[in-house]
Amino acid sequence: MNNIQSAVDSLGLGGQVKVSTAIETGMLGTSYPPSNGAFRGDVRRYLDPIIAFLARHGAPLLANIYPYFSYSGNPRDISLPYALFTAPKVVVWDGSHGYRCLFDAMLDSLYSALERAGGASVTIVVSESGWPSAGGVGTSMDNARTYISNLISHVKGGTPKKPGRAIETYVFAMFDENSKQPELEKHWGVFYPNKQPKFALDFGGKRIWDVAVDYITSLTSTM
Repeated sequence: MNNIQSAVDSLGLGGQVKVSTAIETGMLGTSYPPSNGAFRGDVRRYLDPIIAFLARHGAPLLANIYPYFSYSGNPRDISLPYALFTAPKVVVWDGSHGYRCLFDAMLDSLYSALERAGGASVTIVVSESGWPSAGGVGTSMDNARTYISNLISHVKGGTPKKPGRAIETYVFAMFDENSKQPELEKHWGVFYPNKQPKFALDFGGKRIWDVAVDYITSLTSTM
């Protein structure tokens, strides 16, 4: 990362291009409640210098956040509505912060861990998040559509720990990957491998982005 940063700086782009790396939430040793979030002791040796680098250069930490895996690994204690952003009321209270969705709890756990590691000034970009439509516990087309649609609308408003701050977030994935194994890994896309869409998504613009209609229109316009 230091070498890449040096190359970026040498081109005079240090103020425009940010150098970062991605982590996953398995690096947390403590995640509940979110205010107690802390990184595992065995990762601090190499993670702390990365956090210091990000803080020094004003760069974000990229994090892959998947409520699906937390839910599917413990469906007895984690409810599906809590994982899908559909819980009707607060599920977890952490001091004065109330959590109605697992996504927020996971993200705020990372923020707490960053603070404990000297990275209070570092922001988090959610580099991956999604829900599979088949292949495992709690998977269905409707659950995938619900999660991704709610994710898109939810990240505009921040988390209980960081309210009013939009969360830069990237949906995983564009296409299903039909050659992957195990079966679950094949079904994360919003499109099938043949480019056929699965469902409509609303990104909050002037109209709902109906990927089915857009797909048909693009075919018509090229014929």
